[in-house]
Amino acid sequence: MSGTRWLSDEEQRIWRAYLASTRLLQEALERQLQRDSGMPHAYYMILAMLSEAPGREMTMTRLACVTGFSASRLSHAMARLEEKGWVRRVKHERDRRTTMAELTCEGFAVLEATAPGHVEEVRRRLFDPLTPEQAQGFRDVLAALMDAYAREGDDTGTEDPPLTPWAPECPPGPC
Repeated sequence: MSGTRWLSDEEQRIWRAYLASTRLLQEALERQLQRDSGMPHAYYMILAMLSEAPGREMTMTRLACVTGFSASRLSHAMARLEEKGWVRRVKHERDRRTTMAELTCEGFAVLEATAPGHVEEVRRRLFDPLTPEQAQGFRDVLAALMDAYAREGDDTGTEDPPLTPWAPECPPGPC
């Protein structure tokens, strides 16, 4: 394979640092949410995405896209969240084949109570170690990566791709 563009030693160090840092960040966020709120990060993501949607609702298909979850994983999580009274699934008022996910008032209250600790952990683990210049440079790096994904057709199709970078296959707008 003479055409293989192997990583240089420095690129290999960057790659491995990226993998380790993203893993450590995800583990820290998971621990914080479990410790402080008794919920996995996946549940928090569902509640957060619904809280940001118009009317605090979206189709299950769209929710799967923006969270990057399979239909099966999302359905299982929604069943647990429904048991807690934090979300509900209802049929779309005009298209009965479409199921809508709605954030309940109780779910929004849980999210409001949980968000400060989560945001503090994100700040502590991701932003506090960086200078403002490093944070802007990091944002520039992420924007360059998202632009490259968009050119290859792997973007979210949204105005601000970094909000949902884990869902490159998600089509724009309501599903």
